[in-house]
Amino acid sequence: MRIQPSNSNSETMVSQETNSPKEMSGKVVLITGASSGIGLATACELARRGAHVILLCRDKTRGEAALAKVNEAGGNAEAELLLVDLASFASIRAGAKQFLATHSKLDVLINNAGLPLKDRRVTVDGYEEVFAVNHLSHFLLTHLLLPVLKASAPARIINVSSLAHAMGGKMHWDDLMLEKSYKRWPAYSQSKLANILFTIELAKRLKGEGITVNTLHPGLVDTRFTRGHHPIFQKLFRMVAISAEQGAQTSVYLATSKDVENVTGLYFVKMKPHKTSARARNEADAARLWKMSEKLTGIASESVAKEAQKEAGMESEKALLKAA
Repeated sequence: MRIQPSNSNSETMVSQETNSPKEMSGKVVLITGASSGIGLATACELARRGAHVILLCRDKTRGEAALAKVNEAGGNAEAELLLVDLASFASIRAGAKQFLATHSKLDVLINNAGLPLKDRRVTVDGYEEVFAVNHLSHFLLTHLLLPVLKASAPARIINVSSLAHAMGGKMHWDDLMLEKSYKRWPAYSQSKLANILFTIELAKRLKGEGITVNTLHPGLVDTRFTRGHHPIFQKLFRMVAISAEQGAQTSVYLATSKDVENVTGLYFVKMKPHKTSARARNEADAARLWKMSEKLTGIASESVAKEAQKEAGMESEKALLKAA
């Protein structure tokens, strides 16, 4: 795979000379936050390569506009739009249910959506929105889609993180929802650190299941990230930022390349494995975050309920055998 140099005027991500334009034919890919920016660029490129792409978006109007672009990029590809509000666990559950009712296969899940917020907001579930959307939503969605991912193995899960995790990012264990003190950067960097810790723990738990899990930093991408910042900062940021198409390169690489088909639990920058911060390598914190995320999303209580149902069923079966 030969990548076009970053100073190229072309928006084409990968050389047509060394890549089959339909190398992803037959593959089903779901991408969150696909209505704009890196998510949309990733969706367009994967559709161009023949993938059947499902765009998970919150806004119908923006989602439909993105859908048209993806279909055009794929040569009248039959991409789909799945409307889900990642700030609502009920919406995520409904979206996952809808997907599972209509699809028996999922080859690649790209947890791409993310946002920074200047002011603290709370979701309908009562959680700080940056942490909820950037981490908890993807934790829940991934769990709900694991059955179809396992059935589709070999499959891939890709979590879009950020270099922000290493720039002061830490888990505020005593105030995870930042109720005591909220600032934009600590909230964002914490959520991006959570993406990596989630990746580490999930990769460990899925060992031997035929599913790889990796994470990445897309680069300083000129998207809506700088909304709300001072105009001077926005101008300076755009001077050094790369395009959404360039920012999507590593996501596309992890979704398609044979080089990483058996690679799992790693963090990538510019399509190469890269060292994370020490905090992002803390396996104890990864396990701790997992348990907390289970409780916050309701996954833990559901697991207990299923186990109780299973035990009750076994007891009923024993009783019937005794009666017989």
